[in-house]
Amino acid sequence: MRDTVMEYETSKVLKFAREGKRVDGRALDEMREITIETGMSENAEGSTIVTLGKTKIIAGLKVDIGKPYPDNQDEGSISIGAETLPLAHPDYESGRPSADEVELARVVDRGLRESKAIDFKKLCITKGEAVWVGFLDFYALNGDGNLFDAGSIAALVTFNNAKLPKLDKEGKIILHEYDGKIKLARQPLLTTFAKVGGKIMLDPTYLEEKASDARYSAATTDDGFISAMQKGVGGSFTLEEVDYMIDKAFEIGDKIRKQIKQVK
Repeated sequence: MRDTVMEYETSKVLKFAREGKRVDGRALDEMREITIETGMSENAEGSTIVTLGKTKIIAGLKVDIGKPYPDNQDEGSISIGAETLPLAHPDYESGRPSADEVELARVVDRGLRESKAIDFKKLCITKGEAVWVGFLDFYALNGDGNLFDAGSIAALVTFNNAKLPKLDKEGKIILHEYDGKIKLARQPLLTTFAKVGGKIMLDPTYLEEKASDARYSAATTDDGFISAMQKGVGGSFTLEEVDYMIDKAFEIGDKIRKQIKQVK
C-alpha cells in the first residue's frame, strides 16, 4: 500500500516538474523557510535546532581533551556524525549507520573542514600531549528532504556559538565553566539541488528527492570560495547546469549567512 502511494506521489512530483512547477507551490529556485534555535542543551558546548520547511535537525557539540595525531602534534581535531532517527521518517532505521548517513556526515564535514574555517592549531593545549577534540553529532527529528543543507546550517551555527571548557591547574576540565570560543575564519554552507523531470530544483523535499535523477551539493564561503562539492544519486548534469547551481549556491548561501548573523 505504501509503495503504491509513494509511486503516485512521485509521479505527481514529476508531472509538476515537467511543467516547471512544484507540488508545494515554490519556485524551482526557492528555498523553504528556515528557523534556527540555539542553546537548548546545558551539557553541550554548543547546540542548535534547524527547521527547514518540515525537515528538522538537532545538533550538539561536545569538546574533550584528546591526544594529537602523530603527524599533527600541535593541532586539535573535529569529528562530525549524522543519524536519521526512526521517529523522523518511516524510511529511517535504527542500528549501524546506513550508507546515506555516512554520506550525509561526510559531506557536511567536508564542507566545513575543507573551507579551513577552523584553525586547528588554536585547538592545541600542549604540543604533542593534549589538544581539544570536538565531536559534533546531528540527528534528524523530522525528515522531509535536504538533510544536507539543514545539517550544514546546524553545524555552522553550533560551531559559531561553541564554548571551550575551562581547565583547572592540573589540566582537567571544570564542568560548566568556559574559557573562550572556537573562532571561525569563514562561514561555509552547503546548498543542495535535485534534478527532477529535467528541471533543477533548489532545496528538494523528500518526495522530490525520491523522484530525482541526480543530486548536487556545493559548499560556498562568505569570501567567495567553493570548499566542497558532492554529486549524488545517478543521472548527470550539464556544464551549464553546474555553473547555474554554483552561482545559485553563492546567492542562497549569502542569504542564509545573513540570517545566521542574527542568531544569538
